[in-house]
Amino acid sequence: MKKLFVMAILCLMSTFAIAGSNQATETKFSPEVVADFAKRVEKYAAKNGARAFIIARVGQPQAKLPKGIEFTHTAIAIYSEITLANGDKAKGYAIHNLYQQAKDSSVSSLVTDYPVDFFWGVHELKAGIIIPTPELQDKIIDVIANGKNKTLHNANYSLVANPYNAKYQNCTEHTLDIINAAIYQTTDIRQLKANTQAYFEAQPVHVSRFKLSMGSLFSDSVSLKDHQGKVVTTSFGSIANYLEKYDLSSTKYIFKS
Repeated sequence: MKKLFVMAILCLMSTFAIAGSNQATETKFSPEVVADFAKRVEKYAAKNGARAFIIARVGQPQAKLPKGIEFTHTAIAIYSEITLANGDKAKGYAIHNLYQQAKDSSVSSLVTDYPVDFFWGVHELKAGIIIPTPELQDKIIDVIANGKNKTLHNANYSLVANPYNAKYQNCTEHTLDIINAAIYQTTDIRQLKANTQAYFEAQPVHVSRFKLSMGSLFSDSVSLKDHQGKVVTTSFGSIANYLEKYDLSSTKYIFKS
């Protein structure tokens, strides 16, 4: 009976799997295929004049994702000087992520990696790309160059973090917070959350509170403590809509292999 109950709960949890912000250690594709895809994403961004852009990947089968959520991890890519393993310098995109810690999925860290690392553990070779306006790119670069992304980091992780308050944070909300810090030229989290409430339309999580609550019993990375009423979160799509609504992006593109 106990075994049947556990199996039922695992099936229940799979219906709203959103896939957290994990730093991948394994790949389902060959290293050469991942490297080629990553390089083509970089070339696309560079061709379109992106010095800073929002990038997303897919870590779960689409069938396991709630309606309206297309990507499972979002970050910011910055064109940078990169030190190679042999000590040489090269130009390329550094990706600024919020990742869950391997030993405790309810805690996150800020990690900088590179396109091959970013796409290493994907379920599908597909990337979401949003290129902000040149003016907003400059401001995003400034936020990260001056370490303000660290000021905005909240290590308390929840898969369905509510972007309208600062109790928890996930990778996509952290990306939104950086964008808003750039737009509003402040790291005052109370002001940023007030502005988010006023201007940003969050992504509804189309999963019942019961299923989410049951999930929270079995995973430290799911919490509903920051939600009242409808559960909402930040998604790649909701960020794209936000920037488009206020004429703050020049390109949104879904890049596939």
